[in-house]
Amino acid sequence: MKLGIGSYAYAWAIGAPGHPPAAPMTAMDLIERAAALGVGLVQICDNVPLHRMSAAELDALHARTRSLGADVEVGTLGIASDHLSTYLRLAERFESPILRVVVDSPGHQPDEDEIVDTIAVLLPDLRAAGVTLAVENHERFKAQDLVRIMERLDSDQVGICLDTVNSFGALEGPDLVVAALGPYTVSLHIKDFHIGRVPSRMGFVLEGRPVGRGQLDVPWLLTQMRRHGREMNAILELWPPLQSTLEETIALEDDWARQSVAYLRTLIAD
Repeated sequence: MKLGIGSYAYAWAIGAPGHPPAAPMTAMDLIERAAALGVGLVQICDNVPLHRMSAAELDALHARTRSLGADVEVGTLGIASDHLSTYLRLAERFESPILRVVVDSPGHQPDEDEIVDTIAVLLPDLRAAGVTLAVENHERFKAQDLVRIMERLDSDQVGICLDTVNSFGALEGPDLVVAALGPYTVSLHIKDFHIGRVPSRMGFVLEGRPVGRGQLDVPWLLTQMRRHGREMNAILELWPPLQSTLEETIALEDDWARQSVAYLRTLIAD
């Protein structure tokens, strides 16, 4: 298991919806930031869409990662067949062992049958490329729905990208999600959180925390993942709350990334 930095560890710096930064972090910037933190793995997901980069930009990015001795994992949003084929080629280009995917995309929320049928057609290409498709848990599907999809596909070329927070939207916490999806997990998103009452006591708020400073039991999580025995890397993601200004938020995000890497290095030495 290697420690990696995900592009969603720097979502505010890259540009969250409705909050464009003056100078958005690029894929190259992300690689350099990870290297500065002593992390040699970056997972570039849909908030840094690789398919919109030119061939020259992709070549430069690949060359820089090689010069740093860094690895890249590729991720995207949506499972349209042509889109997945494009990203499979990008995964091959960057020698990414996985292709992380969120099945929903704007205007397209496939049902279980469509998900299974679409991925099944891609299995021979995944196998030929040596790439495993990592389906991320999100709020529209409960853990058992995803288990059923994995069972129906029944292929080593498909697994789960397990995010420790996303399934709260499906009313499922980490204990349940890890128990159900752990055996299928091929990529791990470590995202710490805190759930607390609002000052009025009339409700709760879920927001991010630096890893090791929230309610996620990270040592337990890593023990469970290692127990299942599948190869996976641990990718840092963060959910810092919006501050008074976007600049303050971006500074907080960077501070949280540094704190989180320092903590995770006590548990993941590579």
